[in-house]
Amino acid sequence: MALEICVEAAVSAPNILGDCLFCQRVLLSLEEKKIPYKSHLISLGDKPQWFLEISPEGKVPVVKIDDKLVADSDVIVGILEEKKPEPPLAIPLEFASVGSKIFPSFVKFLKSKDPSDGTEQALLEELKALNGHLKAHGPFIAGEKITVVDLSFAPNLYHLEVALGHFKNWTIPDNLTHVLNYIKLLFSREYFKKTKAVEEHVIARWKPKVNA
Repeated sequence: MALEICVEAAVSAPNILGDCLFCQRVLLSLEEKKIPYKSHLISLGDKPQWFLEISPEGKVPVVKIDDKLVADSDVIVGILEEKKPEPPLAIPLEFASVGSKIFPSFVKFLKSKDPSDGTEQALLEELKALNGHLKAHGPFIAGEKITVVDLSFAPNLYHLEVALGHFKNWTIPDNLTHVLNYIKLLFSREYFKKTKAVEEHVIARWKPKVNA
């Protein structure tokens, strides 16, 4: 029997998968573990009553596992690892926080209106640190095999690439070869292409933050 998961629908297209980072993270884990699933697209601006009955806070993703509803992506991924340990996606503890400052650094740079405030440099320093780590331990964060950290990174890096490219005409520097290769490895996976949001929806998500 397929696992049932509620995920965000695109704001302007309720029949298309939305740009929720946490939803994609769970979908990537399901795909990597080859767990059959059935997704229900939820328009967060017009939540159906049946969804509010199972998720009173209206949050996604929500997964039904063993007749229990789970609404936290970290918890969901942990349960999937317990229920189907192969292929293993757990990350060695020493690598668990690698690159953890990249996403908040991206958001600060994206929102910045002052080119000299240091936010771009801060993001570059975090990306350089990731590049050094991948050079020593790659091609993925923990070596040859993909882990939950990589599956969390993939949506984040996609949003970074799309949003900064659109709003700031900014791209990751060519000299960060290990980061660029890492992104290529993640984005080229068929299940990433299947679960990623359309670029215009990613842009629409970040536009209010840029204009704030």
